[in-house]
Amino acid sequence: MATPQLALDLALEPDYRPESFAVSEANASALALVNRWPRWRMGHLVLTGPAGAGKTHLAHMWSQRTNARPVDRADISAALKTIQRGASVVIEDCDRGVDETGLFHLLNRAAGDSGISVLLTARIPARGWQIALPDLASRLSAAEAAALKEPDDALLRQVLEKLFRDRRTPLGAGVLDYLLARMERSVNFARILVARLDNAALAGKSAVTRPLARDVLAGLSAEQNPDEESGPKS
Repeated sequence: MATPQLALDLALEPDYRPESFAVSEANASALALVNRWPRWRMGHLVLTGPAGAGKTHLAHMWSQRTNARPVDRADISAALKTIQRGASVVIEDCDRGVDETGLFHLLNRAAGDSGISVLLTARIPARGWQIALPDLASRLSAAEAAALKEPDDALLRQVLEKLFRDRRTPLGAGVLDYLLARMERSVNFARILVARLDNAALAGKSAVTRPLARDVLAGLSAEQNPDEESGPKS
């Protein structure tokens, strides 16, 4: 029997607390490089990784630690006027187009004696960005870089275990292995999935079982891909 549709808003507030950042081989080296601040080469770091790997989570952790201000990637030149000595700046999604002149001047200031620190995030390494300004391309090619890999099973298992534990959700045998083999490979999806499973278990007054997990995964798949008729296989 299909699981009843549950009234759960999928736009859950992201959890960017440091204690919620699960560490595995997929992200340990990147985490270490971010935490090495302020000893970044030339005052800036390029943080890359696929969607769902944890770039924004790390950026928030660093911003909290350094009191960094977010700057719009398309309007860096205007922000330059208000970035003071010793400031920390985070600019996300730089591979999707960036104010090249503004970024070049900002990185030059970071590389000088201004004490400015800059964290840039992107899905792909800087060499793959569409940069037309040769001096900026050269600066980025020499930048220190930290790469996040796609979340692996070890990381996602940690995340699922913590989320279920925090909600005190009872789990049936083999549920975690079943989910890991079929779920989207992202931490954010794991949060949505656990919330949906917990609500389904509460509604049914039961533990989370493999059949329930199958139905919930199928429901999420249908919501994200409404043109697809089939869900996860049992």
